[in-house]
Amino acid sequence: MGFSFRKSKKIGKNTRINLSKSGVSLSTGVKGARVSVNKKGTRKTLSIPGTGIRYTKYSSHGSKKPKTKK
Repeated sequence: MGFSFRKSKKIGKNTRINLSKSGVSLSTGVKGARVSVNKKGTRKTLSIPGTGIRYTKYSSHGSKKPKTKK
């Protein structure tokens, strides 16, 4: 059995900063739509409140280096 740690703090009407053992993340949005960003990437979530139906899309930050042609 492992231990976990999580602390969350509201920093505005629709924004929250989250601290956990894996790092820091920032989450913002309204009921039914939310965007979360952490060191691994971005998560966008759309839901229909009260139904349990949710769509989530993940995208990693990736490197911003331009590809060179040889």
